[in-house]
Amino acid sequence: MSEDMSEDRQTPVPAIWRPTLAAIVDAFREGDFELSRGIPEVSPVSPEDARIIADNIEDYGGTLVSLPDEAWETSVSQWMDGYWHVLVDLYTEDEGASDLVLDLRVREHGTGYLFEVHLVYVP
Repeated sequence: MSEDMSEDRQTPVPAIWRPTLAAIVDAFREGDFELSRGIPEVSPVSPEDARIIADNIEDYGGTLVSLPDEAWETSVSQWMDGYWHVLVDLYTEDEGASDLVLDLRVREHGTGYLFEVHLVYVP
């Protein structure tokens, strides 16, 4: 991925990360905001952050759905200093594409990656 490691431009979310990101969204969709089910390479979310994520989704008023293929057309990653900052556009039952985003960091970890959820919010 070194060719995409530019701090001055956003790039599409790498295909290799998409199944993991979809699993995170599915966990949130099912109410597992702490990711306690355990998703490989994904750090659990603290109870405090999980509450904020749940509240933000509830306040938004939509019901999350699994990520459709269209989500990857607008979701982006950008290399920062030592990690990729990723924004995944979320979808709801009523709207389809919503204003909500999943904000997370992805770091290289051994031979794979470590995903660290930051928040779900409306930017």
